[in-house]
Amino acid sequence: MSNRAKYLAKRQDREEGVGTNEKAIPLKKQDYQSLKRECLERKTLFCDPTFPADSESLGYNELGRYSSQTRGMEWKRPKELCSNPKFIVDGATRTDICQGDLGDCWLMAAIASLTLNNNILERVVPPGQSFTEDYAGIFHFQFWQYGEWVDVVIDDQLPTRDGKLLFVHSAEGSEFWSALLEKAYAKLNGSYEALIGGHTTEAFVDFTGGIAENYAFSKAPPHLSKIIQKALGLGSLLGCGINASESETEAETSLKLVKGHAYSVTGAEEVQYFGRPVQLVRMRNPWGKVEWTGAWSDKSNEWNYVRPEQKAKLNYSAEDGEFWMAYSDFIKHFSELEICNLTPDTLTSDEVGHWNYCQFEGNWRVGSTAGGCRNNKATFCSNPQFVIKLEDVDDDPFDGEDGCTLLVGLMQKDGRKDKRFGQDLNVIGFAIYEVPEKVSSVGFNLYIKVSSRYLCVCVCIFGYGCLLQYKGRNNIHLGPDVLLYKNPVAKSNFMNMREVSERFKLPPGEYVIIPSTFEPHQKGSFILRVFTEKEVTASPMDGDVRVNLRKDKISESDMDSKLKGLFMKIAGNDSEVSVVELQKILDIFASERTDIKTDGFSLETCRNIVSLTDKDGSGKLGLVEFYTLWIKIQRYLEIFKSRDKDNSGTMSSHEMRDAVKEAGFQLTSEILQVIISRYANQQYAIDFDSFVGCLIRLEMLFKMFQAIDKKNTGKIGLDILQWLCLAIS
Repeated sequence: MSNRAKYLAKRQDREEGVGTNEKAIPLKKQDYQSLKRECLERKTLFCDPTFPADSESLGYNELGRYSSQTRGMEWKRPKELCSNPKFIVDGATRTDICQGDLGDCWLMAAIASLTLNNNILERVVPPGQSFTEDYAGIFHFQFWQYGEWVDVVIDDQLPTRDGKLLFVHSAEGSEFWSALLEKAYAKLNGSYEALIGGHTTEAFVDFTGGIAENYAFSKAPPHLSKIIQKALGLGSLLGCGINASESETEAETSLKLVKGHAYSVTGAEEVQYFGRPVQLVRMRNPWGKVEWTGAWSDKSNEWNYVRPEQKAKLNYSAEDGEFWMAYSDFIKHFSELEICNLTPDTLTSDEVGHWNYCQFEGNWRVGSTAGGCRNNKATFCSNPQFVIKLEDVDDDPFDGEDGCTLLVGLMQKDGRKDKRFGQDLNVIGFAIYEVPEKVSSVGFNLYIKVSSRYLCVCVCIFGYGCLLQYKGRNNIHLGPDVLLYKNPVAKSNFMNMREVSERFKLPPGEYVIIPSTFEPHQKGSFILRVFTEKEVTASPMDGDVRVNLRKDKISESDMDSKLKGLFMKIAGNDSEVSVVELQKILDIFASERTDIKTDGFSLETCRNIVSLTDKDGSGKLGLVEFYTLWIKIQRYLEIFKSRDKDNSGTMSSHEMRDAVKEAGFQLTSEILQVIISRYANQQYAIDFDSFVGCLIRLEMLFKMFQAIDKKNTGKIGLDILQWLCLAIS
């Protein structure tokens, strides 16, 4: 199956709910129920061939085959480690997660936060799994990955040394859900080593499908404490850490905080202390030990002056790695805060508020939609575009300013998997532009008939010409007249991270979000997500698919005598040109011009031309038919030359959208990507014969569709015979 067919099939699956948490997609096509049933029937324990118990699953460098860190390591099942293993003991809690020898404290902090909400936990850790009832050595977990939920099947062989789990483990020695969850996440990302180093929000997002935001305390907004409280009230997951140099990683401060280590933020409360309110933040160290010893720590004197009922409510004293500290100390000692805001389908409780949410997938394709940032004026406008309409302002804004809050997250795919191949993440970001009401067109083409030929005069006067209506539409693609002449109203920083996200507050209005890589011509796939406090409408900003072609009425009296002589010379006695003869004429025409490059017109293009232009079904072109074609090619030549900015004889593939539009075709970015992959060369330039071949092919396809779509519904139905005849023709 071609990539294009796979893409269309996947889009159809999405429409049927495939990829939701309820209909998760089996990773590597491994169906948990079928595999488990097969093992039970055979009375064997499952061994996963796609993530085997060997060095490849451990890693490729630090945990590679010959690494000292893996020496003496053995893969063992829980039943080989203890007599009565349990999947979960007395419910999953924060104390079930203790970090092992793998540098994935960011993941541990996220798992700890996951246990605070049982509904969220059960989306990741499906219930009903155990080491007793129908045990077959097989387990499964579900993760959100780039817009869809996937179901990850694993066997229960775990890395051990000296009879103990090597990586994550529970404080309760007979409990294994967290170790198995870590293994499933390692499989999802390619290996255990792929989990070394990261941000807590990355795991938060993969556990929930939420959108992350990061705050550096060195430049924290003035209302950050309110943002934290509101986030916790919305069921969000929060993490934080202290920046550290490589030599300081996991070093303890004098007050027992660990540098370069990920903590969970699990609560925020206000207490009365000597008659004045004090904001407190509750945190947890995923080690399950090593707690803050400063003010408001478990055994600090401050608690002696808090009412007993408040102390009881806050459960302030337990040796579990969890502790309270004043908000003022929190922003003083920690460096950054990470928040994962949850999608509406994640939260089932009415006790917390819900964000509104929309999501889009897109691609940066070299030569078509990989336009780079606004510094690249020649290509920036070719980036994907998405329109969002903000209508209602927020309720009770904590900063006292009316407006519409939105969180925008741009995520690139598969970075952690590609680490083993030495591939770096793209530097990505986005800009937000306000959609103008109307804009004067930058230019327009005027065709004038002179001496039986059509000449193209390009009128380019900014501020004059026809007014283009932009606001209220999503069936257009914004061009330089908007994006290069107006500044964005908001934008993100460009960073080489999996996800770049920012929080904004904008006035009600209509806006276009443009995601891009920093440099042009960088290939990648992305997910763009937008959270808002109020309902909004959002959609891709792209043109409708339609055609509006000129109809030229030509008679023999209009024809140029030189061209007529060439036609008669090649046509021969039947006064018609065949496909091969047409190829000769077009190649002669192209060879006489020094201002265009061409490899010669292909027989396929000439067959399409004859099929399109032949009115009497002879399979050849008569003189009038040929001259009609000639006028069309002259018009295409003028369009082509106007796009050849550097006089190279070729046209940049980024110019194709406007070029085909001028020729009468309005197409979507998806179609343009297919066109460019077919008609551009390795340098993403398009020569003249390829340009003509593309336009002729487009015209033929539109006419074939219109001939079958007799009721003008925009849809056609074909049986296999009709489909093959059309596809081959």
